[in-house]
Amino acid sequence: MVRTVKFGGTSLADAQMMKRCADIIHSDASRRYIVVSAPGKRNPEDVKVTDLLYRLYAEKYSGREYVDTLYQIRDRFEEMICDLGIAFDLSAEMEEIRTGLEHLPGSDWLASRGEYLNAKIFAAYLGVPFVDAAVLIRMKADHTMDEEETYRNAAEVLKHYEYAVIPGFYGADENGRIITFTRGGSDVTGSVIARAVKADLSENWTDVSGVLSADPRIVKNPKRVSMLSYRELRELSYMGASVLHEDAVFPLKNTGIPIEIRNTMDPEAEGTRIAAVYPFDRDKHLVTGIAGKKGFSNLQIEMAMMNSQVGFGAKVLEIFADHGISYEHTPTSIDIMSVIAETVYMESCRNELIQEINEAFHPDRIFIEDGLALVAVVGEGISANVGVAARVLQSIADAGISVKMIDAGCSELNIIIGVTEADYEKTIRSLYDSLEEYMH
Repeated sequence: MVRTVKFGGTSLADAQMMKRCADIIHSDASRRYIVVSAPGKRNPEDVKVTDLLYRLYAEKYSGREYVDTLYQIRDRFEEMICDLGIAFDLSAEMEEIRTGLEHLPGSDWLASRGEYLNAKIFAAYLGVPFVDAAVLIRMKADHTMDEEETYRNAAEVLKHYEYAVIPGFYGADENGRIITFTRGGSDVTGSVIARAVKADLSENWTDVSGVLSADPRIVKNPKRVSMLSYRELRELSYMGASVLHEDAVFPLKNTGIPIEIRNTMDPEAEGTRIAAVYPFDRDKHLVTGIAGKKGFSNLQIEMAMMNSQVGFGAKVLEIFADHGISYEHTPTSIDIMSVIAETVYMESCRNELIQEINEAFHPDRIFIEDGLALVAVVGEGISANVGVAARVLQSIADAGISVKMIDAGCSELNIIIGVTEADYEKTIRSLYDSLEEYMH
């Protein structure tokens, strides 16, 4: 059996945590390929190393003094090396960073040094070869991965290593230029490595014992989800459940390799297993979890006979696309079309959007409503039981919550409710209380 192991930033925040991770690896000989994040926070007041690196780049780029931040990063790693009791020449690595700063190689290269150094230090502590992600993962300029080339290349390189420690979060383009994933992208690296070595299991070690059925900051003691599908994970991750990066399932989607979320602080605790094949009887386990996000806006267009204009919706969405805005939902009626998107993307061009739509269509009315939140009820079993949707709407009505949008459509696994941000937490609590009996 072969397992890949990915440790998050909290799991590798200091030497003590790194020793704990080493114990986990040594407890099972099948844990042979280790993917690491940059050191995370050691306490609530601490700063993640990746954030320090981004700060360092911003200070240098803007012409501000940056030496204190550079020393803060150096001291963080030196303390770790000293506490681990290993021989590691950090001075050479820090000189490379200092020299690189003088040429402003780009924030991606600098941000990747947290994972790079942490992986080299952990490899030295374990006595295991270090393999740079830059030689394994091929990236494109738009920060997406060249999947075909990456899978081929990573498999070819790693077949020569029985054990390896690999930094997460980044790869390199065909010219060797470092390009990072989006934040949390070390999860994607972990899945890529699992596919490359044809692992039996991809473990993801973090600071929680698996995926929870709701945000514990909103719902007291929500149920742990013992098992869920790749599709459910994607929905929950996208809607705010942050245990695993939403793109981490793609490399493993057609391989049959499951992902397991485990707790570094409690290695014996049961976690959550994520698999392509849904493991439960859908009639008995209808709902997997509830998740949501704030920060949405609704651009609403009202126009008589809108439905008779062929291509009306396509033209509206083309205007959004021209401004680089990805929309979430487009609820419509015969004379009304709404486009819901994240507020942060609409803020800089809201006047232009309204002006261009006015010029193109001369609608009767157009306005933007801010302060919306979206809440998703997710579960492979939702489509198999007509009572779930009724329970969702009844629980919201009983709580006195005004619904701004409902999107169930033809989806098999979610119901999305739009509410005001003021009602966000109340909505999640009401739904959880009503649907808890449906959860597994």
